Amino acid sequence: MKKVLIFSLLSLTILTGCTPKAEEKVEQEQSTGYPVTVSNFTKAEGAESWQEKDQTFDKAPEKVLANTRPAAELLLHLGLKDKIAGVGAVFGAPDKSVEKEFDELNQLSTDYIGKEMALSVDPDLVYGRGGLFDNQDWGVGTVDSLNDMGIKTFVLNSSVTGGTFASVYDDIDNLGKVFNVKDKADAFKKELQDRQATVDEKLAQIKEDQTFAYIHTTDPQELYVYPAHNETFFNDIFSMVKLDNVFKDEQGEVSIEKLIETDPDVLIVADWESYQNGISGQTMVDAILNNQKLSSMKAVKNKQVYAMDYNYMFGYGYQALDGVEKLADEMYPAK
Repeated sequence: MKKVLIFSLLSLTILTGCTPKAEEKVEQEQSTGYPVTVSNFTKAEGAESWQEKDQTFDKAPEKVLANTRPAAELLLHLGLKDKIAGVGAVFGAPDKSVEKEFDELNQLSTDYIGKEMALSVDPDLVYGRGGLFDNQDWGVGTVDSLNDMGIKTFVLNSSVTGGTFASVYDDIDNLGKVFNVKDKADAFKKELQDRQATVDEKLAQIKEDQTFAYIHTTDPQELYVYPAHNETFFNDIFSMVKLDNVFKDEQGEVSIEKLIETDPDVLIVADWESYQNGISGQTMVDAILNNQKLSSMKAVKNKQVYAMDYNYMFGYGYQALDGVEKLADEMYPAK
């Protein structure tokens, strides 16, 4: 009879899941929201396309490696300064609202960092721009290789092909879940959405887009047209100011001769003032306007040449909105 009674009690315990440890685990999950699973991305070594790969977090990461400045600044807006173990690629225009906090972070390099340096801070999460998740000297390691080491990864949705500025909001939502800071994430997301709505309202009466081309160079005397094919985030942020990339469907090299022949309405150049070489956006603009080879172009004749900080275009973060607001004011001052 004792054996039957013991067996019955054990069976009841298993069926109802009422062991003290099980109850404690359920209570912990209910109070913390963990484990949390978010949809993210991976790209195999040498592959060209990203694939979906979920990341599951049993707790909030404690030591985060951010592979770029814009990625780290986003974490600062979510109140996560103490979670940032190190930052790579410390260049680009600073976000003034978090600049003091950023200056106190462990800044690993002014350039892109490799896997060895990324791992030197013993991260439990490697996070940021997708193109830097690579095993090359300039990459922090592939997603799969880091995951195999037990390190979680978070690739910014905005930085993979198909990403748009709206993807920034998805990233904020997911980071709010991963770090259990939903209130801060919601508040910052609302702030950005309000700013974007202001730009939309300012330009609402402009019904027709202008064409543009991006000249990527750090030397005004050496012109290189970057077609930005598959750069969906880049092309989307310029659409916010009614600009359409005239070369977005070009997969090969675009010659200067083709640029002149195509003759887009607007030319965009990079502002390097906050970088090591220190060439200001105005210097770049003036060089294009005074370049005799481009003198027949309507963008030059109409002085529709504008500069934008490199990180606003290729940092894949909320900071792009700073560039969009500035460009909207420069292009449409009367609006």
